[in-house]
Amino acid sequence: MDTDDFINIDNVPMLTIFPEDNVRSAMQYEPSASDVVIVTYPKCGTTWVQYIVAHILTKAEPPKNPAEYMLCSPLLELLGAESAVRAERRGPLITHLPLSNIVFSEQAKYIYVARNPYDCSVSCYYFFKGLTSSRIKDVSFDTFLELFHSGKTVYGDYFDHLIPWYEMRCEPNVLSITYEQVKKNTGEVVLKIADFLGDEHGRALREDKQFYEKVLESSSLGNMKKVFDYTPVERVKALGELPPAKFLKSLESFKGMTIDMNTMHEGAAFVRKGDVGDWRSHYTAEHITRTKVWIAQKTKGSEVMNLWKELDLP
Repeated sequence: MDTDDFINIDNVPMLTIFPEDNVRSAMQYEPSASDVVIVTYPKCGTTWVQYIVAHILTKAEPPKNPAEYMLCSPLLELLGAESAVRAERRGPLITHLPLSNIVFSEQAKYIYVARNPYDCSVSCYYFFKGLTSSRIKDVSFDTFLELFHSGKTVYGDYFDHLIPWYEMRCEPNVLSITYEQVKKNTGEVVLKIADFLGDEHGRALREDKQFYEKVLESSSLGNMKKVFDYTPVERVKALGELPPAKFLKSLESFKGMTIDMNTMHEGAAFVRKGDVGDWRSHYTAEHITRTKVWIAQKTKGSEVMNLWKELDLP
């Protein structure tokens, strides 16, 4: 993978497609009492939970246009803090930034989504491979896993991101869930999220079966693969083409973006398989050994891996 395409912003490795001013404004943004912030390490269920929350908050009517959907539910470090304070924003805020690099607000609501490190590494591999120039020849999973274990990937180390939020899981304004829980029982998790967002949201889903079923149907993996069938670069380019009335100053650098996806390796998808256990078709015995050593080192003194005690992980 191409680590030369990273910029370091306050010790967080970021892709150069992220405007530095936007990243810094996201780091400095203090969420308000009306904000719902979804926090994840990349490829841990961000898009899935974001879509569920957006449906709950918009009464199952989130924008279908990619750019307008991003304005409804912005990735803070991509669009900047300006996107968070727009009056028409109706969905949750999204960030992959580490806890140490954001302003934590006791007034806002946070949903942290975790995914087991084995499946996360595989999903990250395919996603970031699709954002890697074809001039980089070695895009093997073996090479990526080495970078993943050393924290030399976008947003930095997986466990450095996860463990601080794991320690916050009992805070009253934090809901901690796992990708695997969403996969196993989507309906139960949807209600859990709705109750966390506010009694009125949980009540609305329980009293209106049609609304509840629409949220479940829309957030199915099959439907989401159809909705999110564009690449990250196509999504960003769409932001630069917004009409003046909806345009943000923070989007200026996206105007006229000319990145050719044909010069990238294949693999960048927001929704790929969505399986639990897909790592088994990628990990060799040597990969498992290396990963077990890494996990033991990074989680010493933490019970964070208990999140997946029901999975048959090595």
